[in-house]
Amino acid sequence: MSVSEKFKVVMDRIASAAKRAGRDPSSIRLVVVTKTVDRDRIAEAVAAGAAILGENRVQEAKEKIEALGRIAGWHLIGHLQTNKAKYAVKLFDLIHSVDTLELAAEIDRQAAKIGKVQDILIEVNIAGEASKAGMAVKGAPAPVREAARPKNISIRGLMTMPPYSENPEDSHPYFAVLRELAETIAKENIPNVSMQELSMGMSGDFEVAIGEGATLVRVGTAIFGDRR
Repeated sequence: MSVSEKFKVVMDRIASAAKRAGRDPSSIRLVVVTKTVDRDRIAEAVAAGAAILGENRVQEAKEKIEALGRIAGWHLIGHLQTNKAKYAVKLFDLIHSVDTLELAAEIDRQAAKIGKVQDILIEVNIAGEASKAGMAVKGAPAPVREAARPKNISIRGLMTMPPYSENPEDSHPYFAVLRELAETIAKENIPNVSMQELSMGMSGDFEVAIGEGATLVRVGTAIFGDRR
């Protein structure tokens, strides 16, 4: 199948998963993951209807944005080093992967320099895996409250990556914990914080994530095939 055909299949699967969960399909947005994908195939996905493109690395995204322009929204979904924040605030509409208070503060400083309020998500390490970044679940409202103090960032929700498993159903409890955490934080009514976005679910488990409340699903392999 072509990229456009695979994109349509993914959109149909999103709609079906939403209906099974009793949700409006329009409440879920697809982030098309374009890491290592060439520009022609990215353009084909956008022509098919992709509205958000997700990149893992700042430099790769910079080159693509310079070549393709603002043909869609651009999200950073990969790890962001503090020293790259000054570039990220110029490139991305939403940064999914804010995993420390230090990074949040640096994004705020860099956004202030260009007169921007940068939308971010707080990355949560649900399973406590040493190999993954993210804030701990325990006591999470406290660091979110601290991260929200700066004026040039706006916390829009949470992001997570569950442990890898061949069985998508294994992701259920991790996605449920993120949803419950978002609900807990929302009850705090912290200024400059909304929990309207839950970024969770990838090619292997996005339908499970939708069942648990995902509003942003990050899908690359199901559209472009395995990364080269």
